[in-house]
Amino acid sequence: MDKKILIVDDEPRIRTVLERFLTRKGYKIVIAASGQEAIEKVKTDNPLVVLLDIRMPGMDGLAAMKKIKEVSPKTGVIMITGVKDEEVAKKAMELEAFDYITKPFDLNYLETCLMVKLALLET
Repeated sequence: MDKKILIVDDEPRIRTVLERFLTRKGYKIVIAASGQEAIEKVKTDNPLVVLLDIRMPGMDGLAAMKKIKEVSPKTGVIMITGVKDEEVAKKAMELEAFDYITKPFDLNYLETCLMVKLALLET
């Protein structure tokens, strides 16, 4: 199975850190800087999992996740955010986010989440 991950964040530094870490772990990485770009990348690149920032200019992560799930219902979404907000976390989980991780995040925890989600997708 092709372990393709889409990283969606409007902060270039976050995208770079995640891309370097996950590439070293053997994942194939696709990058998007906005919610709208993420939807297009899901259509063209068919990632297994999307790491999706919540607070972005234009389309926020929750709106993007709704569209991603319409386009590709089986794609796993892990929300990543710099803001701890119980209501947003609750909405994300209601929309079937696999997890909700706050920045700065523990990269080992993120990798564990990815491994669990990918294992679930393979069954």
